[in-house]
Amino acid sequence: MTFEDVYDEHFRFVWRALRRFNVPEADLPDATQEVFLVVHRRLGEFEGRAKLTTWLFRICLRVAKDRRRRAHVRHEVAVAEPVEGATGASDATAALERRDDLALFDAAMSELDLDQAAVFTLFELEAMTGQQIADTLEIPLGTVYSRLRLAREGFRRAVLRLAAQRLRGSTGGRP
Repeated sequence: MTFEDVYDEHFRFVWRALRRFNVPEADLPDATQEVFLVVHRRLGEFEGRAKLTTWLFRICLRVAKDRRRRAHVRHEVAVAEPVEGATGASDATAALERRDDLALFDAAMSELDLDQAAVFTLFELEAMTGQQIADTLEIPLGTVYSRLRLAREGFRRAVLRLAAQRLRGSTGGRP
């Protein structure tokens, strides 16, 4: 297995994992590069005891944690991205609704502890079993289910609160 093979086969997986760890869209290219720099440097050490995606996921988690720790040092201004591919009014409306839903999802995920977000992502989005998650993250199975429960509760509360804030904002503060 060459670095080029790993890159070609798993680039999208790495991008999705970093995005789900709430790495800002503008930082995704740099964060992805950081992951693949680690892969390039350490590919010879990969023993194959775990799946390659498990190894990559752990690297993504470390990169996301490092970026979150360093975030206070960066001073950036978020810029809204234009809606791409919208041709008609219904297409534009659908694209805006999808963007709003993704923004709500991203905002709710950003409120989760990163360890909880990792378990939530692997279970709910990557459809891994509890045991697979425990093996991937090298944590006890009970910890997986505890973090999953906390992540689900935190995600649900965040979505409800953020959706209510959005609704209040669209009605001018009136219920």
